[in-house]
Formats: sequence, structure tokens, C-alpha cells
Amino acid sequence: MILNPSQAAVDAAITSRRSIRAFLDTPVERDEIARILDVAARAPSGTNTQPWKVHVLTGAARARLSQAILAAYHDPAQADAHHEEYPYYPREWVSPYIDRRRKVGWDLYSLLGLTRDNKAGMAAQHARNFAFFDAPVGMIFTIDRIMEQGSWLDYGMFLQNIMVAARARGLDTCPQAAFTQYHRIIAAELGLAAGEMVVCGMALGWADPGRVENALETEREPSHVFTRFMD
Repeated sequence: MILNPSQAAVDAAITSRRSIRAFLDTPVERDEIARILDVAARAPSGTNTQPWKVHVLTGAARARLSQAILAAYHDPAQADAHHEEYPYYPREWVSPYIDRRRKVGWDLYSLLGLTRDNKAGMAAQHARNFAFFDAPVGMIFTIDRIMEQGSWLDYGMFLQNIMVAARARGLDTCPQAAFTQYHRIIAAELGLAAGEMVVCGMALGWADPGRVENALETEREPSHVFTRFMD
């Protein structure tokens, strides 16, 4: 099948999406961010509940949140004080999932020249999450606590739409579950209501082509591995 230009553009936006871990400081216009979110909001949701809430941080607001989280991250006295509200990852890792997780981690660290015994270097790289990898735009996504699992599935489609719409404009993103550990700091800094729960964060901006970590391209299994056709 030969794709028409519109079909090819959609495929390109999806397949060129990668998690970028170093951004230029070039600003992204507020109107452009709003347009991306308007497009993303066309994601389906059960009975049109639209469970997503977005907190867009730029400039001083982004810096304040980053500083607050990084202060906690680097404080040994707070090492055990911050925990995720929901389990993003499985409580028990098995193959093939643990193998994929390890591979992407060591592929990234290899690009950065970090060896297995360089715990300080790996911790410093993880800390870059909380600066949104220097992206000019940081987003925190929340959901009302009363919403159930179906709404979280809907939320995933909304997040994917943001990333694809961003790629269509030449922008890049990095979805970040790392923020969930610091939900109490986020709630205080953003003034979240008691009924609001942090889903994840996301960096948005222009990829820095000169940074080696942005050369990372993760692998995907071909469809025949995970698909069963039945006639």
C-alpha cells in the first residue's frame, strides 16, 4: 500500500517520537502549546469524561518546582520520605520486561560514558529528570482521585496525542514517571486540590542535536512477536 502525504505524515510523527533527554533553551510559544493540547484533547475517553488536567510550567514557575524537587532528591535525610502514590512499574520484574528495562538503561549510560560502578554519575543523570532535561516547557499531569482505571487508559491516549502533535511541529518530548515520587512537593508547589493526583510529568521543547544522549533509539518488537491473527 502506498501512503498518501497525510498518511505518511502521521506515520512519521509517530515513528520519529523518542524520549529526548537534552533540550535547547529555545522558547516554545504559549499559543503553540495550547494548540498541541487542543489537538491532544481529541483523544477518546469513556462517555467523554476527559479526565486530564494539565499544569504547564515555564520560566520561574518551572525553575521553582525543579529546585524544590532537586533539594529533596539531594538531601540524604529525605531519601525514604518520598514514594509514588501508584505503582507505575510491576512489583516483580520478569522476562522479557526486565531485559528491555536493563537494555535501555545501559544503552543510555553507555552513550554517556557511565560505567556500572559510577553510582554518582547515574544519580546525577536521574536528577536531570527533575529539571525537565533543561526543556523550556515542563508539564505536570493530574487526575481526580475519584476516577478509575478506565480513565487512566484514556489518559494514556491523551499523552500520546501530545507527543505526536509535538513531533508534527518539529518539537520533542520526554514523558516522565520520575515525578510521581515527589507528588507531595508538586502538590504544594502547584497548589493542587486534595482530590488531585499526579499522573506524570513531561518535558517539551526542541532537542539539542549536539548532546550524545539524544542519539539513543530504543528498539521495538515487530508486530508478529506480539500479535495473533485468527481467521
